[in-house]
Amino acid sequence: MVVGDLLDRAVAERYASWFRALADPSRVQIVEYLARQGRPMSVGEIVAAMGLAQSTVSQHLKVLAEVRFVLVEAVGTVRRYRINDACVRSFPSAADLVMGNPAPELVEVCS
Repeated sequence: MVVGDLLDRAVAERYASWFRALADPSRVQIVEYLARQGRPMSVGEIVAAMGLAQSTVSQHLKVLAEVRFVLVEAVGTVRRYRINDACVRSFPSAADLVMGNPAPELVEVCS
């Protein structure tokens, strides 16, 4: 994970994609809401909680799914979204990286 004094480039790129995904306050709210609910939810349920347009929530969910913070399950014609606990647990805190503490290992499911 660490090459010489530098974080491995592939790991740094993965972490950067995570930071970019969470760079929007609405996406942070979605992650927190799904984590707190602890169950798969439809876009409609998330829209009702967020008060944003369905297309906006769908776009945010797409970004979160691309970095695997959110997993998508098809249930009939409905898509349900849930937190990927293993991936979220692997998210290094900015303070850890800045302070030079070891970053957590990537979990395979986040790749």
